[in-house]
Amino acid sequence: MTTSEGQAAGRGDRAHYAQLLDHAGRTTVALRAAPGATAGRPWGSGVLIAPGWVLTCAHVLAAGDGRRRGTGPDGVFGVAFGGRVVPARPAYDLSRPDPAAGPAAARADLALVRLLDPEAEHPCAWLSDQPATLLEDAYIFRGHDASGAGNDGGSGVGGGSGADRGPGAGGGPGAGGGARARGGDALRDGCGVRGRGEEDGHGLREPDGDRAPWVPRDGRRVPADPAGRHAPTLPTTPVDPFIAVRFGARDARGLQFGSDVRVTPGASGGPLIDCDRGEVVGIVKGRHQQDHVGLAVPVTALRGLGPEHLVPGAEGLGPDPYHALMSLHDRWHWAGQELGRAAGPTWFDAQHAIMSGRGRLWGVQERLQALDLLARLPAPRDPLLVEAAVGEVLDRGQGPGAWALRTWRDGHGALYQGSDPYTELRAFVHYLRIVAQLTADEVRDVPGEQAAAVRGQALRLAEFVQAKAVVLQPQDRRRIGPVRRRPRSVLVEFEPLFYDEGGPELFNWSVSEGYGQGQWLRVDVQESAGGVPFEQAREQVLRRLGGRLLRADGDAGPGARVRLEVAVPEGHWHTAAGQWEVAASTRRTARLRPVGSGRAVILRDQGRREQVDPAWLRRWQGLAAAPELQALRIAPHPGGGAARGSDEAVWRLLETAAEGALPALCHTVADGFGRDAVGAVLDTGFPAGLWPAGGHGEERDCDAGCEEFHRGVRELLQGSGGLARLPELVRQLRAKAAGAAAEGMHWARDLVLLYDDPEDPIPPLFTERPQLSPR
Repeated sequence: MTTSEGQAAGRGDRAHYAQLLDHAGRTTVALRAAPGATAGRPWGSGVLIAPGWVLTCAHVLAAGDGRRRGTGPDGVFGVAFGGRVVPARPAYDLSRPDPAAGPAAARADLALVRLLDPEAEHPCAWLSDQPATLLEDAYIFRGHDASGAGNDGGSGVGGGSGADRGPGAGGGPGAGGGARARGGDALRDGCGVRGRGEEDGHGLREPDGDRAPWVPRDGRRVPADPAGRHAPTLPTTPVDPFIAVRFGARDARGLQFGSDVRVTPGASGGPLIDCDRGEVVGIVKGRHQQDHVGLAVPVTALRGLGPEHLVPGAEGLGPDPYHALMSLHDRWHWAGQELGRAAGPTWFDAQHAIMSGRGRLWGVQERLQALDLLARLPAPRDPLLVEAAVGEVLDRGQGPGAWALRTWRDGHGALYQGSDPYTELRAFVHYLRIVAQLTADEVRDVPGEQAAAVRGQALRLAEFVQAKAVVLQPQDRRRIGPVRRRPRSVLVEFEPLFYDEGGPELFNWSVSEGYGQGQWLRVDVQESAGGVPFEQAREQVLRRLGGRLLRADGDAGPGARVRLEVAVPEGHWHTAAGQWEVAASTRRTARLRPVGSGRAVILRDQGRREQVDPAWLRRWQGLAAAPELQALRIAPHPGGGAARGSDEAVWRLLETAAEGALPALCHTVADGFGRDAVGAVLDTGFPAGLWPAGGHGEERDCDAGCEEFHRGVRELLQGSGGLARLPELVRQLRAKAAGAAAEGMHWARDLVLLYDDPEDPIPPLFTERPQLSPR
């Protein structure tokens, strides 16, 4: 019997954990026969962990003799919570090992159940992201059938009267009952019942809801009459259902809780709550026959969930179900904090109430937001990346060791080391910086909307890291470093200055690093009121360009060569940037080498900026989606030479061209017909084109050299494999043409590739904030 001081302490603790216990009770469910079927005792319990998903023990879905329980059509059964019974079906069974893994494969007594009603709204419990250790305050909960069947007084362990139930102790239909696990003496209760179940390989007896429970009668314990002729006798004195027990540790069997806890029928599959952290840390499994300890499966065992555990015929979560499930979980909890979404206090509020005043710099809100940001990222391509990131943060040479890590969430949970608040904050900031960098690097050059969305999410995480790092000491900020954006290109832009017509053509210039999706950072600029002639501006650029390219290569990663993009105005579309010679190293006397043989070089139109013309975007998308590119030869109208009468024919040719058509000219584009033709190419929306920098003028007709050029272009496009590969293929052509033995390749030596991506427009001329890099 408990003392009055012990009862008062228990009620005080319940008040401290009131919100948490309420949420735990509302997220605990009972598993039973299908809706509409004859209601018997609930099979067991479960906990709602993500929208439409229940976590329970796998053995709950099997009868005491090991056979599958009777279900409705297609395996449908019922999940009772909130005063209703919702149809559900088994989806994943972690007790079924992967056949390819052999008999020694690890098994976990866990199963996932999918609710079949997509409109069923319900709360979700918070699953811990870290392994459970010794706990001071813990509770286990059991679900109650909505009809009241199997309600034994509200406690998932040795029962008791409902007269003194605390919040979350099973105060109504569908609520979960709670039993408190705490260091100290056990409260023995004469109404405690335990079902008779089958032994597993460890001598564990599982509660069996299909068998009649044992009840007290005439001073001894006898089986209850299944027909109900002898109902259990409740004690006349109210008994506190929150039972103090000893909580043990973790071993090969799972999490242990005190030997005096009797897990009643129907409690298996319910959650084990660590009240100190406000988390579900385990799923109640049963009571070991030999040493009488209660056992629970740690929720970290879910990390073993894979597609091989999918129940035949069930609808799954895709190729990585664990990542998908925990992403749903984390995003649901963060969404609950959005203004106007929450109808009342949330699980976050309960955790905040428990942990307030502890002086932690990485608190509940920081964790909630960080896990939401991590949930929006793709799963790491290799779990070793997670272990390496954790090892770097914690200065471990071989990763975290005992706990297997699969997702970025798991790595986050491995950082709780019981250190001081500042060290803990520094570890989390460092880890998230590494994750943001790795994610951004993975999709840096990947085309498509999906990769662009990932880059956006990585940027959001980087901004979160930057905001949290401001409180770190300067030396720590320097050691961790910012999330470095990896440049994918360097842009040289020549900006014409417009004065009186007929005056000299003068230019300013700038150099920018490009990160894709229209994101640029100016790293060098030459601006003056008077400007300089084009050739002088080009020489100024070339004196600095080699070092800029090498620096960008280094920032892009080992072995990377960023692309050189050159934006020129009309009249300079013949600029042979691929033949520019730049310094091969940062030495003061470095040799000069042609830039076009070692890296992709493209031309951009300086007149196209952030205002994307619909025709430009449509043509780009058509070329990108075309199964094969086709050369569209632009030439004067037959018999018309380069006369103005041929202009209309060029416009008609361009406007009616197929989506995979790419214009090619052998004329000079510096003036005359070639310049007008390129103008028409741009005005009709074409984003790409090919021509020689030294094409022939209007004074002569096309000859054998022109035929060789167009034949080479046709062969290049037919085997290109798509628009995205063109810059690299042209680079390879230039490199071959530069070789001494490159016969028949001279046409490619000064080949110019117009490649104007409307999804990555060049930067605006004027910005609201400085763009110049401090480097």
